[in-house]
Amino acid sequence: MQHRIGWILTTALIVGCTAQSPNAPEAGKTQPAASTTAAPAIGIDLAGIDKAVQPGDDFEEYANGAWRKATEIPADRASTGTFLKVFEVAEKRNADLIQNAGKDNPAAGTDARRIADYYAAYMDEAAIEKRGLAAIDADLKAVDAIADKTALSKALGAQMRADVDPLNSTNYDTSNLFGVFVSQPLNKAAPQVPYIMQGGLGMPNRDYYLAKDAEMAANRDKYVAHIEKLLTLSGTPDAAAKAKAIFDLETKIANAHANVIDTGDVHKANNPWTMADWSKKAPGIDWNAFFEAAKLSGQPIVFAWQPEAIAKLSALVASEPLQTWKDYLRFHTINQGAGLLPKAYADENFAFYGTTLQGTPKQSDRWKRAVGSTNNALGDAVGQIYIKQYFPASSKQQVESMVSGIVEAFDERLEKLDWMTAPTKAKAREKVKAMQVSVGYGDTWRDYSTLEVKPDDALGNSLRASKFEYDWQLAKLGKPLDRGEWWMTPQTVNAVNLPLQNALNFPAAILEPPFFDAKADAAANYGAIGAVIGHEISHSFDNMGAEFDADGTLRNWWSKEDMAHFKAASDALVKQYDAYEPLPGLHLNGQQVLGENIADVAGLTAAHMAYRKSLGGKEAPVIDGLTGDQRFFLAYAQAWRGKVRDAALRAQIIGDGHAPGRYRAMTVRNLDSWYDAFGVQAAQKLYLAPDKRVQVW
Repeated sequence: MQHRIGWILTTALIVGCTAQSPNAPEAGKTQPAASTTAAPAIGIDLAGIDKAVQPGDDFEEYANGAWRKATEIPADRASTGTFLKVFEVAEKRNADLIQNAGKDNPAAGTDARRIADYYAAYMDEAAIEKRGLAAIDADLKAVDAIADKTALSKALGAQMRADVDPLNSTNYDTSNLFGVFVSQPLNKAAPQVPYIMQGGLGMPNRDYYLAKDAEMAANRDKYVAHIEKLLTLSGTPDAAAKAKAIFDLETKIANAHANVIDTGDVHKANNPWTMADWSKKAPGIDWNAFFEAAKLSGQPIVFAWQPEAIAKLSALVASEPLQTWKDYLRFHTINQGAGLLPKAYADENFAFYGTTLQGTPKQSDRWKRAVGSTNNALGDAVGQIYIKQYFPASSKQQVESMVSGIVEAFDERLEKLDWMTAPTKAKAREKVKAMQVSVGYGDTWRDYSTLEVKPDDALGNSLRASKFEYDWQLAKLGKPLDRGEWWMTPQTVNAVNLPLQNALNFPAAILEPPFFDAKADAAANYGAIGAVIGHEISHSFDNMGAEFDADGTLRNWWSKEDMAHFKAASDALVKQYDAYEPLPGLHLNGQQVLGENIADVAGLTAAHMAYRKSLGGKEAPVIDGLTGDQRFFLAYAQAWRGKVRDAALRAQIIGDGHAPGRYRAMTVRNLDSWYDAFGVQAAQKLYLAPDKRVQVW
């Protein structure tokens, strides 16, 4: 999960489906007697299992192979799988809520009115065609008026917007040259500060510009054509020459960027610079003009997340021709809003970002895009309605009980670790006890009263919402960190660990079948949502999370010996994932996905411990020929089932901190209990000798 679960690999589990039982474990494995007690719904998809595959040879294919053979990726999606199934439930609910927000003609200034008007404007294609570039006309004229590098610095500052939390995403680049993140300082618990991060790319990350393979070269050619097309549509003269110059500039920006692994190294991000430091350490930009335009003047400290990259980007501002920068800003102003510009722009936007980069042949229905955009802009307003209608108190209580059990199991495992010294162990357990876990939704909601939403200005609404978010983030500067702040809305199918807050969020929308079903067998719930919960808990102790103490401060609380042991176990997991080759010639980068894999191994272990403990010392019933442990592990593998287009898979491998779902399901090969459950033997392909099974925690 990257501290947040990726939704890229998604589709249906058939909850409670009955079918012929899958292959039994290896001969000689004793099976418990079948239970005569009425059993709950099994909670896994028996029909999706490929009984021709042995669990010990390819557990993910065994769990999902029949499903995959029978499943087609929807034409408007880059992938399909369990997450998409759950996402579609939330999407339909959100659509009902959003589309009905205006049915009683709510008063102006209310959230209901804002929701109704935002959605209506997005759906009004005739108004979008009529408005043309009106929403960005003033921005384009401002770009044309840039006369010198000081004015350019001011323009770059004025366009800066809020980035996602860099501790929870390795793929956060925006097409603005820089983005800002607001939280407490890395090095101490103190009032909140701004972090400046690299950006400036129109393609997902630096590898799209620098990789040598044929696929990426083709993407680059199509990107240049995309730039030229948007410039031509907007009436920009010399579009072809300008497109080439813009691409060449972005290639220099990409060369300046820190890579994914370095960006995730919090020690390299711990750079508190004074205002004077910015001019000395990153010359080239007029930082006084930049920070004034970005509304950051007067901040005593501004952190530089990627200092070397920021210095190189600043130098490019000075060295590259002013006209090239103006053309670059003109293109990105159009490109950022293209999806809400007239049809010719929107179609070109999807053709490149949807079809070329993700392999998706068909654009999703407009209502789906409108629901997504409304949620992005007014998430808390929609979320308050969502939880009242779709998240009963009973579900919240049941999941909170599971969370408590899994936290307790993780703490118990810490207590029994034989390799960790007592002082380090005490600090680790202190961190667990201080962890703030929230289920369903947060305690506070955004106030949207200052956000102007018009019923006939779709792009203007989106741009004002982006500015509103930026101002909302900046309003936190100088204030104490709110450890209860949520970084997701209740209707988001995801989960998150927040290292600087030592907090976990589990939104209501992910607490749905097949992840969680109040009527399903406990084994399925613990194997699916329980593993998600365990994963997020374990992120507090992955290769990055373990660097933070109970207060969310970057501080070494490890002994030298304990850290050496942790590093050795981590290195073994890196090598395990380096060996996987999802596409011909393209291996996973074990270091890039290490944090997620540590959390998968530790989280699955804690979830299994909690499941066994929930049985109260009794043996789980056999349901449809499957033991409790078999159901637990099948539910886990089916939670990660997916089918993904090659272009989207390539993008994930290159730029994401998560391994593809298929390889996350292979986490089971590190747990002794999986071997016992399925009678896995040494001759089978997934078998690891006991001393090779990685247990970081």
